[in-house]
Amino acid sequence: MMKKILDLITAEVTNAFLSAGYEAKYDRATLSNRPDLCEFQCNGAMAAAKAYKKAPFMIADAVSQGLQDNKMFASVESVKPGFLNLRISEAYLADYLNEMQTHEKLGLEETGQGQDIIVDYGGANVAKPLHVGHLRSAIIGESIKRMGQYMGYHMIGDVHLGDWGLQMGLIIEELRDRRPDLVYFDESYTGEYPSEAPFTISELEEIYPAASKKSKENEAFRERAHEATLKLQSGYAPCRAIWNHIMHVSVADLKKNYENLDVHFDLWKGESDADPYIPGLIQSLLDQGLAYESQGALVVDIAEDTDSKELPPCIIRKSDGAALYATSDLGTIIERERDFSPVEYIYLADKRQQLHFTQVFRVAKKAGFVRPETRMIHIGFGTMNGKNGKPYKTRDGGVMRLEHLIADVNEAVYARIMENRSISETEAKETAKIVGLAAIKYGDLSNQASKDYVFDIDRFTSFEGNTGPYILYTIVRIKSILKKYQAAGRSADGKQILPAGAAEEKDLMLELAKWNSVIENAFEETAPHKICAYIYDLANAFNRFYHATKILAQEDETVQAGYIRLLELTKRVLEAGISVLGFSAPERM
Repeated sequence: MMKKILDLITAEVTNAFLSAGYEAKYDRATLSNRPDLCEFQCNGAMAAAKAYKKAPFMIADAVSQGLQDNKMFASVESVKPGFLNLRISEAYLADYLNEMQTHEKLGLEETGQGQDIIVDYGGANVAKPLHVGHLRSAIIGESIKRMGQYMGYHMIGDVHLGDWGLQMGLIIEELRDRRPDLVYFDESYTGEYPSEAPFTISELEEIYPAASKKSKENEAFRERAHEATLKLQSGYAPCRAIWNHIMHVSVADLKKNYENLDVHFDLWKGESDADPYIPGLIQSLLDQGLAYESQGALVVDIAEDTDSKELPPCIIRKSDGAALYATSDLGTIIERERDFSPVEYIYLADKRQQLHFTQVFRVAKKAGFVRPETRMIHIGFGTMNGKNGKPYKTRDGGVMRLEHLIADVNEAVYARIMENRSISETEAKETAKIVGLAAIKYGDLSNQASKDYVFDIDRFTSFEGNTGPYILYTIVRIKSILKKYQAAGRSADGKQILPAGAAEEKDLMLELAKWNSVIENAFEETAPHKICAYIYDLANAFNRFYHATKILAQEDETVQAGYIRLLELTKRVLEAGISVLGFSAPERM
């Protein structure tokens, strides 16, 4: 592992503060907010001035004096009223990047070794196709899981399906009305139930909305569905058998759809898995005196003195005896503690669920289901809207299926690739899938999760601007230069990145040096958009360097080999960035 460049700079500034007779706490170096004047800055003299009752520029002058002969800096200036302006030495920066090259994780310290983190993707409901509403939790969840893995944590992703609610009773009863001859509805049947499902995924996807519509119009049908749900939950064999079929058919289809998004789960658990833990957890809440009756329901108070607004109690069991989402989530926590005892829980769900998660986390802590120090985070995301600012729909106003959205994006990318066609149609189609996924994921992740955003296919699939395809285009450009260099019979093996000879080269090197602090900070704040912002800046810095520099036409072979090593590192950092975001780059575009 390597220290972060800002920490290394700060350490030198600390020594200079101490040598000049001031406390170390004023030493923090930061990236400059005026890159035209300097690359890094330290404003500690302004704060120290109050404590030492001195003019800040006198303190800055003294600290600056102590840094004049330091090999790390090309220049250190004290600027009135008391700023320290720092420029890093080109030789020091080149050494830093050469060391980065030697590390598999590019110098990152893997702080998560030996620790488990659960990522709960706020699952889809079974028996329904994945639609655009499921996109954000899948994409953001996958990225956060990969960021954690990169940091060395053992990340456990759980799809956490909705598989235990009223929709199950609705399907069972709709099936009874359509196929009363099935053995599941024969009270006198005692044999084995068939292993083949009595429906395909497309039939199942049609049964559920039909049943849902019927239950709104027909009270007797709705009652039957409620009853079937309770029978299922209490273990009635025929209902369980149909439920197993629903699960089998749905999960196979969901796996295929998530696979297309390159989203993978370690666990395929659902609400049903929490069921065995519910009686015990309710008993525990009663025994601890945390749960009490309120208007026939069982509730737990979660309000704390520090709350800025009034928070209602968490309902654990409704007056009709039914358990709720909160109960199911608490049961799941108990199961996860038994299996993994993670240091952190990260839940992905629509930001409108914020109260629910506040309640669940507080009950889990109050009841001692999790340790006091366990971190519990809800990443509440905004909605994905169409250009009209309303939730994204199909042309005729229906819910957009995920596979249709992916097909639309791939089609748009394919058309762009064929415009300046230099590859075969077959390769173009394969490339369009890779680039299309980057367009979708980067389009989503480059926005702060909590904000709503507009899904604009034309903008997201553009090869220019702040888009996934632009990042990939930059990587492909680097791959192409490296191939040409090799094809000319050259090799940069054993060569080093050299100190920068021009401003564009140094800017690129400064961007590369930020990698380990960016990834660490983005994971700490569970903020994939920070990685997007970084790789966009890096791609821009590379393209400025590329346009300002003769790389393949460079006649000095040592200088050229230095450029090639710099390109190899840029490619590695960009590829690490997109891999953490959940997509990859093609060979050509």
